[in-house]
Amino acid sequence: MRLQAEIIFTGTELLVGEVLNSHAQYLGRRLTEMGIEVIQHTTVGDYWGRMGLVLLQALERSDLIFITGGLGPTIDDLTKETVAEVLELDMKLDEASLQAIKDYFAKRGMEMPTNNIKQAYFPEGARILPNTRGTAPGAIVEVDKKAIIILPGPPWELETMFENYVVSYLNSLPHRGTLCTSKTFKLTGIGESSVQELIDDLCGMGNPEIAFLVQPGVVEVRITGQGSTLEEASSLVQNLSEQVRRRLFQYIFAEDDEKIEQVVGQLLIDAGLTIAVAESCTGGLIEARLSDIPGASRYLVGGVVAYNSRIKEKILGVPSEILEQFGAVSRQTAIAMAEGVRRELGSSIGLAVTGVAGPTSSEGKPVGLVYIALSSPTGICFREYRFPGERKAIRNGTVNAALKMAKHFLQGK
Repeated sequence: MRLQAEIIFTGTELLVGEVLNSHAQYLGRRLTEMGIEVIQHTTVGDYWGRMGLVLLQALERSDLIFITGGLGPTIDDLTKETVAEVLELDMKLDEASLQAIKDYFAKRGMEMPTNNIKQAYFPEGARILPNTRGTAPGAIVEVDKKAIIILPGPPWELETMFENYVVSYLNSLPHRGTLCTSKTFKLTGIGESSVQELIDDLCGMGNPEIAFLVQPGVVEVRITGQGSTLEEASSLVQNLSEQVRRRLFQYIFAEDDEKIEQVVGQLLIDAGLTIAVAESCTGGLIEARLSDIPGASRYLVGGVVAYNSRIKEKILGVPSEILEQFGAVSRQTAIAMAEGVRRELGSSIGLAVTGVAGPTSSEGKPVGLVYIALSSPTGICFREYRFPGERKAIRNGTVNAALKMAKHFLQGK
């Protein structure tokens, strides 16, 4: 029999829509890849009675029960206590976990608040899962050939704990089914229907299969393969991925979990180059993405948000005759902005964007029209885009396309 799992998401904030439940996607994908069948998702608020009932029902039908959240130091964090109550187990203090929590605060020059001691208590017999990114350890509680796997709520803590500790535990279990693996291409500057037209004859194979996911400014193409071994599934995915990549190359800005801003940063470091950005329609989003990577000061000189034409002219040195003849949204202006920001900020590379993000047209030019330019000592790159979607999609698409231009330039493509 194939192992069956269900996931219980705790937190009233999830029920009322205050927080996006990203765990459902992450855990569902990872468990499926590992050959574990996910049969149900349940979201429950911070209330012991409902949590206990949901857990009892899950134990009746599933081999593995994952519970996320509710491991904090406050009175409404009830996950471990609920598990102990349902299984009729005592709560025991784990001294190693308590010391790790104290060390976490000490490294930040703080004394541990008394209520954080609560996070070091676990149902008796639990296998402790250390939290290397926070103060809430997780746990695995085994009962009657089933397992309850308790994980913290913050995504960066949950995902790190899962990869570091839970994967090895799950891999040790018998009766896993067909294994899955996938490859994801992230595209910009093209709509979903146009993407499908380009690879239509590759779709509908069954195994591997192609699926599409649309987000603002991004079309994701996911290729998933199944096999009795991971090697078999990976081979199927690799063969189809190579065909998809060849057809969609000009639109691909990232693959899988790759962050293009991180890739661009590393390429700049490797080349010993610096970059400055001039932004109009994106209003600083490109610089924000670049500066989000730790150590970005090694290659990011700075940026200019030139929303107004007067700023384009006075700060970036865009000639007034270019603005008058071609307009703020033009290839000529984008090029002048890229050259200007490189000159004025003293960077190796200047990257610039100007366009119409909407919802209304500008200078008689359509919504979604964007020009991107890159200036370097070796010359100029530029491109015109017609981004689909509304304002957020256009702006996000522009950022991704601009970073893609920088990436391809640095890779010599």
